[in-house]
Amino acid sequence: MTSQTTMAEPGQQPGEPGKQGSDDGLQAGLKNRHLSMIAIGGVIGAGLFVGSSAGIAAAGPAILVSYALVGMMVVLVMRMLGEMAAARPTSGSFSAYADRALGRWAGFSIGWLYWFFWVVVLAVEATAGATILEGWVPAVPQWAWSLIVMVVLTATNLVSVGSYGEFEFWFAGIKVVAIGAFVVVGLLAVFGVLPGSDNPGAGFAHLTDAGGFFPEGPGAILTGILMVVFSFMGSEIVTLAAGESSNPQRAVSKATNSVIWRIAVFYLGSILVVLTLLPWNDASIVKDGSYVAALNSIGIPHAGQVMNVIVLTAVLSCLNSGLYTASRMAFSLGRRGDAPQAFARVNKRGVPQAAILSSVVFGFVAVFFNYQWPDTVFQFLLNSSGAVALFVWLVICFTQLRMRGIILREQPEKLVVRMWLFPYLTWATIAMISFVLVYMLTDDAGREQVLLSLLVAALVVAVSLVREARGRKAGATPVE
Repeated sequence: MTSQTTMAEPGQQPGEPGKQGSDDGLQAGLKNRHLSMIAIGGVIGAGLFVGSSAGIAAAGPAILVSYALVGMMVVLVMRMLGEMAAARPTSGSFSAYADRALGRWAGFSIGWLYWFFWVVVLAVEATAGATILEGWVPAVPQWAWSLIVMVVLTATNLVSVGSYGEFEFWFAGIKVVAIGAFVVVGLLAVFGVLPGSDNPGAGFAHLTDAGGFFPEGPGAILTGILMVVFSFMGSEIVTLAAGESSNPQRAVSKATNSVIWRIAVFYLGSILVVLTLLPWNDASIVKDGSYVAALNSIGIPHAGQVMNVIVLTAVLSCLNSGLYTASRMAFSLGRRGDAPQAFARVNKRGVPQAAILSSVVFGFVAVFFNYQWPDTVFQFLLNSSGAVALFVWLVICFTQLRMRGIILREQPEKLVVRMWLFPYLTWATIAMISFVLVYMLTDDAGREQVLLSLLVAALVVAVSLVREARGRKAGATPVE
C-alpha cells in the first residue's frame, strides 16, 4: 500500500499555500444558478430521448408505471444522499460517506466503480454525439467528431469549475426548455386546442384503445423497469458539485426537495404526452423515436432535425457532467489515499488537472475500443458497468443507515435534510433495488450486465481488502 501523507488543513493542499475555496482545496466557483440547472438537468439524460421508444414498445402505456416506480426509487435515494450531503458536502459525496460509515473498502470500491461507469459513459456519449454531427457534416469522419467533442469539453473542464458550470447551465437549460415546451404543446394537441395541429385531439383515449393499459400484461412493468432504470443515473451529480459552491448546504437541500417535481414533469409528463398523442403500438415510435414520432403527429415541421439538436445537447451535457463527475471522484479518492497522490492536487485555478486528464485518457481509450472492437472489448466494458448505478444506490442506502447516527452524535445541528420515515423507507428502498437486481438475472441482457458488473465489483473489493490488509501490516494510518 502506498504510504499515506497527512492531509492539509481544510481548503489547502499538501505543500501549497492556502486558497479561497471549498474545504478540500477546490475553488468554490459554481454559482447558485449553475447548481440549480445542474440539479434540474441531472435527471434528464440522453437515454430519455433515445431509449424511451424501446420501453414503450415492450410495455405499452404501462411503461408509465415503470417510470413512476423507478422515479420513486430515485427520489428516496436522493433524499438519503441529500441528508448526508447537506450535513457534510464533499467532492467525494457517497464514496466519502461510505468510507466513513462502512469502511475504507466500501469507499474505495464504490468510488472506483463509479469512476469506471462515467468514463465508459464518456465513450458512449462521444460516439452518439459524433454520429449526429457526422450526419450534418459528412466530410468530417465520425472518429474526428468524437475527438473534437472530447477535446473541447476537456478544455472546458480544465479552465475552471466555473466554465464547466456555465457550459452545463446552457446545455441543461436547452434540455429543460425543450421538454417543457414539448409537454405544453403536446398537451394542447392532446385536447385538440393547438392551432394548426394535425393531431385529432383524442384526449387520453390512446392510453387504453390499443389493447388496454396493460397490453403486454402486468409483468411488462418489470421489463420496462429494466429498460428505464439507467436513464435516471446522474441525479446524484449535484451532491458532488455542491462542494464547489459558496453555499453547499442550501444547494443540496434545494435539489433534494425539488427532485419529485423534476421527475414528475420531465419523465412522467413527457412520456404521458407521447402515449396520448399516438397509440403505443404505432410503428413510427420505434422507427423514428418516441419524441420525433409525437412531434410529427402534431405536424411540427423538421421534427427529426429539431430532436437531433436537442439530443445532441443532451449528449454534450452528459459528456460534460460525466467528465466533471469522474474527475471529482478521482480527486476525492486521491485525497483519501485510494488513488495516486497527484489526483489530489489542484492547479492555481483550483482545478484537479491530473484527475481530469487521467479520466479523459481512459475515455479516449474507450472511444478507440468502440471503433476498433465494438462487439467485443467495448461491449464488455458496457456490460461490466451496466449495473453500477444500482450498486451505487444500494451503497447510498446502507451508508445512510449508519451516517444518520454519526451525524446525530457529532453534528446534530447539520441534519437539516432528513430521510422520511427513517429507517423503514431506507430498508424498503434497499428491498426495491435488490429486487430489480435479482429480476435482472431472469432477463438475458440484464443477466450478463449483473454478472459482469458483479465480477468487476468483486475484483475492486478484493483489491481494496488486500490494500487495507497490507496497510494494517505496514502500520499505515487511515486518512480521515
